[in-house]
Amino acid sequence: MAYLPPRYLFQLWSLLLALTCLPIFAYADPSGPVERQIKAAYLYKFAGFVEWPEGSFVRPDSPVVIGVMAADALADQLEQTVAGHTANGRPLVVRKLKKGEAPGNVHILFLGAMDKAALAEVMNATRNQPLLTVSDSEEAYAYGSMINFVVADDRLRFEVALKPAATARIRISARMLSAAYRVNTGAS
Repeated sequence: MAYLPPRYLFQLWSLLLALTCLPIFAYADPSGPVERQIKAAYLYKFAGFVEWPEGSFVRPDSPVVIGVMAADALADQLEQTVAGHTANGRPLVVRKLKKGEAPGNVHILFLGAMDKAALAEVMNATRNQPLLTVSDSEEAYAYGSMINFVVADDRLRFEVALKPAATARIRISARMLSAAYRVNTGAS
């Protein structure tokens, strides 16, 4: 068995805990507080298991910026979740984005409920940028979102599309991929 430095063991343990011990919940209210807490926990953990290409951060201590578009309640929950935490030694910052706003210096972008035209516009604008896109809709996933939240066995899980991540030069940890519900290696 390969030796893992304590930092990686802690990250692995944290991700596995977040992914396996998340509460089972009734999916009657897909925008409810429990789902927002779980999505916020996932978004926080994703930041520690992704590598962005060189030049994605201005300085070694620049924060990982998580943008949230069309999901203000999730952004509020995420701000509480990441407060005082870091990912790979970088502070975490949450930025609320309005529909149609350019993501700018965002490293992770969560896309909430949007109409098809707005969704296509955002996905086209972010294509090939070193930006991890996360959604909770099959439409966004079909347009090239890298991670999509899904409900499987009454749990909130995630699926990963590797092709758009590779195009954006983003590397997703094998540990995170092993925790995914489904990994799509071809086109999304």
